[in-house]
This record gives sequence, structure tokens and C-alpha cells, in this order.
Amino acid sequence: MPMTRPALTAALTAVLLAGPVHAVAAHAVPADPAVAPSPYPAVLSNLDHLDFLADTVQPPAQAGHTTYRLDGEPSIGVLWAYADDLPGGGYRRVGGGAYDARTGTYGQGAYDADDVTRAAVVYLRHWRQFGDRTSRDQAYQQLRGLTYMQTATGPNAGNVVLWMQPDGTLNPSPIPVETPDPSDSAASYWLARTIWALGEGYAAFRTADPPFAAFLKDRLDLSIAALDGQVLGRFGEHRVVDGKRMPAWLVADGADASAEAVLGLSAYVRAGGPPTARVALARLAAGIAEMGGGGTGVWPYGAVLPWARSRSLWHAWGAQMPSALAEASITLRDGRLLTPALADAAAFTPGLLTATGPVNGLLPAPTDNSQIAYGADARVQSLLSVSRAADSTGLRQLAGVAAGWFFGQNPANVPLYHPSTGATDDGVNGDGTVNLNSGAESTIHGLLTMLALDAAPDLAALAKAAGPVVQRDGRRTVEAESGRLDGPVSVVTPASAWTGESQWSGNAYLRVRAGGRIRWTVPESAQPRLVAAVINRVPGSGGVTAFASLGSVSYGDGGAQGASPAPGALLPVAVTGHLPAGVTELTATGVRGSGDLDALLLTPFVSALVTQRAVLLSSAARTSRRMTIDVPGTGPAVAHSYDDHGRPAATTGGRGPITLDVPSGGFVVAAEPGPYPVCTPEGAGSPRRLSERPRAGCSG
Repeated sequence: MPMTRPALTAALTAVLLAGPVHAVAAHAVPADPAVAPSPYPAVLSNLDHLDFLADTVQPPAQAGHTTYRLDGEPSIGVLWAYADDLPGGGYRRVGGGAYDARTGTYGQGAYDADDVTRAAVVYLRHWRQFGDRTSRDQAYQQLRGLTYMQTATGPNAGNVVLWMQPDGTLNPSPIPVETPDPSDSAASYWLARTIWALGEGYAAFRTADPPFAAFLKDRLDLSIAALDGQVLGRFGEHRVVDGKRMPAWLVADGADASAEAVLGLSAYVRAGGPPTARVALARLAAGIAEMGGGGTGVWPYGAVLPWARSRSLWHAWGAQMPSALAEASITLRDGRLLTPALADAAAFTPGLLTATGPVNGLLPAPTDNSQIAYGADARVQSLLSVSRAADSTGLRQLAGVAAGWFFGQNPANVPLYHPSTGATDDGVNGDGTVNLNSGAESTIHGLLTMLALDAAPDLAALAKAAGPVVQRDGRRTVEAESGRLDGPVSVVTPASAWTGESQWSGNAYLRVRAGGRIRWTVPESAQPRLVAAVINRVPGSGGVTAFASLGSVSYGDGGAQGASPAPGALLPVAVTGHLPAGVTELTATGVRGSGDLDALLLTPFVSALVTQRAVLLSSAARTSRRMTIDVPGTGPAVAHSYDDHGRPAATTGGRGPITLDVPSGGFVVAAEPGPYPVCTPEGAGSPRRLSERPRAGCSG
């Protein structure tokens, strides 16, 4: 699915989970953590469904568009954007936007560059990992199709048209409209993804097919030239966004988009790419690195933010910024790039997994709890890349836990990847409602994770052990307006919850004036909890609200608005004290002036994710905390603790409850050591289709 940056309003949930306009309705799937895990084969990656989405087309002659050997090979590879789940089983391939039966076209198109690029990456990696000839052929065809969609001549040379109709006609101005419009008129997410695919394609084909690799190099250099002219010429420039300097040279103002270009540039430079590629890589990576910030208890908790127009927004989809920084740090031998990536991986991600999992929107409260494969895979890939760059066994283990999303560690508590078909469900809402469609984006990112797990059987075993959730005890949101109000304090319901750069949680907030009082009843906890108030921080001095026995927060100084799309910035502000264990009431009083209070975030000193056979702990405490855990399962468990940089701290284990120290700001991964029985295919390599695989008995 093509992913631009829509307004990231509540409508994003519907767009991501509903699929195209004629997608079937999502299905409710009951959660049952007691159900045994489904059988899984030893080799998880199955390309059947991706092959089903793949197609060929003979495009008509179109000015500025051609590809490798088009005269001799008039058919090019493409990929259907969506696949609707059919009530009787199977899927129906469909395009995006409204379908016109008279013309046989879609409002957007049947195939898009976003998905063709990433499908090429899957086929390239599968070919290189397993020596699979069919995947090599598919990679070749998808790259030919992608380069046809790239504009090769004229003022927009190097840019990419996003959509193509079923007959091969390009659609540069789809309905609904994309940004930029026409889609090849400026730098875009699909330009960044084109660089990703071409970079990995060149690295794969440079010895296997030198003439084709030379063609890919020419097109990649064309893309880099477009990037230089449209984006990187602003290198070193900054914009003020709510008082903070933000880099002005990111693709579509996105660290997320830029990260995918960095993945391709890293592959290209390692494969001998020219100095221009190295310069582009260094400049994009430097901009992404500037988007990291915060730390334990301080927003954004170490995460690398995705959008240079907002200090208040993070989303899991496309958040491959840590992976890009880690790969660039290796390629460029620049350890400075690894620092923000390490904070994202070792500090932010454990807290995310114990609280919500890879949600589509921390804005900054978790206002969009839908989850998709694109977000889950981005966590896995980032953890693996950072673990390699930092030589961290802890982050590698954490990647295995994060991959549990595909095996049931999600709001539905059911597997979302299906190895018998290779399909990955299109998403799951926070209430556990699953979209059973399986379009290109979901399929691609499910397979990228499965390829990573196939390369690391120990992590595959851990991912299966970290499947369905038994319990989550992490950061919780208390809506400000849910309290009992007294005095000059009122509920405000804005016309739109979306502010232009973030979103009001619960679609409402409180305006607190001096003398106003709020009393909240909060869930009980056996641990002390950190308290953060999500407030609208404004420029200059602002009002003050005091939290009884804990401290106060000021609604200023949010800094100058600058290039931010909205005045003020919704930001979590930590209260000095902590909420003692067992306390169920919290009170706040307006001290002076007024301010807008959106929500409270309550974070246990040590958060926990308990799954069927694995436990993850994440510390937000300033000191080491002694904890006792009991890993579900039938056998002894081993617990590994790591510090806030993913470095080993201690190992312990045994049957029954395990008592251990959780390092300050660190995390713990505990699981049964296995082995977990699986089907073992005979012979080397990976049969790509289910019908070709041995039919031995399997268990989870």
C-alpha cells in the first residue's frame, strides 16, 4: 500500500485497516491466550501469496518512460496493490480507489511503485538467502517494472510515477490525490523506496548479471541526482518547529521516508557505488540522526521521530530510522550515527512493546492503536540492524520478541502471518478486530520478517514463544476529561481532534484555569508509577497546574511555532514525583493562568509483557529494581537482563518464579530455552511453494 503522510487524523486507522473502497469488512476474532500456538514449518518464508499478487503487463508507449530491454522483452513485472479476502476462501486481486468498469481503470491504479519496490527487495533477499532462481527472475522483472515507472527524461528525471493502471498506463494524478501531484514532480516516499530497491538490486546483480546491474546503476544515479536537486541541496539548513531546530533536507520532510533511501544507499556504497552515493548517504543519515531525542521518562523516550514538522508524533509504520542509522554507521564507519539508533532500540522499543506493541500513532498519547505488518516489521528490522552494529545480543533477542507480533502478540491474540499461504493479514485494531485482506504491503513486510527469522532459527523459536499475550502491564493513558471537575475547569471538544501535527487523545481535552480542580480515579498498581501530563505547550510563559504531592507542570515555554503546522505542541511533561504503589486517586489544581491538558500517562517503574512462553520487562526506573517473574510454560526458563545500551548485565533461570535485578533503564528477556519442535525440510535451500515442501508433522 502506498504510504504518503496523510493528516494522520483518526481517518488513518480506517484507511490502513479497511483497504481499498471495495474491501470486505473487517472480521472480529476472539482472543484466547490459552489456545496452543499453531503449527509452523521450519522454513517460514512462503512466497506463494506474493507470487499471486505479482503480474506482468505490456505498457503502451509513454513519453519519458522505458526500461531495460523493453524492445526485446515488452512485458514488465508489476504487483497488485490489494487482495480482498473472499468468504469462501482465497483472495481477489484489486487496485486502489474507485473502479470504473467502463474503462477498466481504478481511481488510483492496479499497481504502485511503493509496493513494486518492496516486492523487489523481498525477491532479492529470498534469492540471495536461498539461491532461488524463481525469486531471481521475479526480482529482475519487478526492477524492470519499477524503472519503467521512473521518469527517465525531462525536468522530473529520476522521480517516479506512483500508480499504473491494469493496461500499463501510468496515472500521475490519481484520485484521491497524492502528494506530490503529479506524483513524479518532486521527491517522495516512492522515490526513496526506489533508491532502496535499486541499491539492493545493484548489489545483487553486479556479479550475477553485469549488464543489468549497469542499467540499475544508471537509474540509481539518476535518482540520486533528483534527490540532490530536490532535497540534499538544503543540507545544513534547519527550520524551527515549536522551538526546536529540525533538519530541512529530509525526503518529504520525513526521517521515515529518508530511512528507506538510506537502506538502498548503504547497499549501493558497500557494492562500490560512486562518491555521490556516499555523500547522499552521509547527508540523509545526518538528518535522520538529528530526529532522535528524549530518554527514560522524557518524550520521545529515545525514539527517532519520523516527521520534521512535528515534535509530537511517532508512528510504527515505516519507522526504519534506527535500521537506516545502524546500516549507515557500518557503511560510513561513523559511530555517531549509532547513538540515536541505540537509544531507539534499547530504551524506546522495550517500553513500546510492553505498553501497546507497534501502534500506528503516538500523537503523543496512543490515539491510534491499530497495528500493521509495516510497523511490526520495522521494529524487527531496526532491532536486528542495531544489534549487528552494536554487537548486542540483547537487542538481537529483543528482535525475536518483537517478531512475536506475527505469531499472536497483537490485540487480536492470533497469528497474522500464515505460512501455509504466505499471506499476512492487513492489520488489527486496538479492539482486536482483524482485517483479513492481504494486500501487497502486508505480504511484503510479513515476508521480510520471515526471511530474517529463517536466517536465525533461535530467533524464530523465540518469536513463536512470544506469541499470544497473557498480560501487558505498561504505560497507560488516563483521559484528562475522565476526572471529576470542580471550579474553573471545562471540557473542550475541538471540531477536529487532529491539530495539524498531533492529535487530542479521546477527541477532547480540559481547559484548566487557576482554582480549577480535577480528581481522577486511576487503576491500581503494585508498583510506583511515573506520571506525565500531556499538555499543549505554548510559546513564552504559560499557566501552571500542580499535581498533589507530585509537583507541577507549566504550559509554556513551547517555543516559537516556526514551520510547525499548528500553534503550540502537544507534549508529555514529566511530573517530578511518582505515584506510590497502591494509590488509586490523583488530584490536580490550576495554580495560575490557564492551560490545555489532554491526558495523563502512567508508567510502572518496570513494565511487563507476558506471552505464552516468554516475558519482556522494561525499566523506566532511575535505579535497579528487584523483580520476580514466572514465565508461562512447562519447562525451566532462562532470563537475560541488559542495560540501557543492550549490553548484558546478568543471566539467571530455573523452574518456577525467577527473582532478578532489572537494570535502570534496561530490559529483561526471559523464555523457555527450547527446543521447539518444527518440521525439518530435507535437503538444502527453501522450497518456495507449499506443494513442494515435505509434509512431515509439525508443532509450534
